[in-house]
Amino acid sequence: MITREQVRSLVTRKGFQRFIIGVIVVNAITLGFETSPGMVAEFGGVLHFADRAALAIFVTEILLRIYAFGWAFFRDSWNIFDLVIIGIAIVPATGEFSVLRSLRILRVLRLISVVPSMRRVVGGLLAAVPGMASIAALLALVLYVAGVMATKLFQHLQPEHFADMGTTLFTLFQVMTGEGWPDIARELMRKAPLAWIFFVTYIIVSSFAVLNMFIAVVVNGMDRGMTEELVEAEEKHAAEQKASDELLLTEIRALRAEIAELRAARE
Repeated sequence: MITREQVRSLVTRKGFQRFIIGVIVVNAITLGFETSPGMVAEFGGVLHFADRAALAIFVTEILLRIYAFGWAFFRDSWNIFDLVIIGIAIVPATGEFSVLRSLRILRVLRLISVVPSMRRVVGGLLAAVPGMASIAALLALVLYVAGVMATKLFQHLQPEHFADMGTTLFTLFQVMTGEGWPDIARELMRKAPLAWIFFVTYIIVSSFAVLNMFIAVVVNGMDRGMTEELVEAEEKHAAEQKASDELLLTEIRALRAEIAELRAARE
């Protein structure tokens, strides 16, 4: 009878985790090949078998982890993430569920939960969400103010880009990303030469200032997450060292007691 400890030892081994990473990568490649009609016509059977085999391995791995960790499995958000991904993959992709066939590629996202460095990056992003929400609100405010101004100033000069608030906001979003804004600005400046003032000011505020705040918040969140992880690792190491020292002291005391008993017996 295989015990939980043996299964837990298996699923936590680095070799087993590397094997799962390899299966995820191979499965991602085969799913990419399935988008090619030529590859499907020539190797469709092999690709289908590889896909089914990968799914079987993933399901087996999830079941082993559930058995190994019991209810503790469901306390880890990454385990829930893996379970949802695999659950979507095993839903029959026929009939009204045929659209779910395209969701099989979500299995590749399991690399996030398997690779520690990716988990740290995602953890940093999640830690930065509160700060990002404030910056998103600031960006929305800038967009709204600039949208009202641009609509009032340019709707009669360039109606294809500034006819109404919705069109203007889309145009300003395009300008913020740096896509094609010089063409919009030059065409507008033929009718309003001072329009460059609005565009330059808007780009400086939205792109160079507000968007860079997103990067700063994300980097700060990742740095904070890595610092907390290092602190936890140091505390864990200190606790293990303390336990090892206490065990050593206990053994030394027991050894001294045995020596004292042997001396007393000789005397």
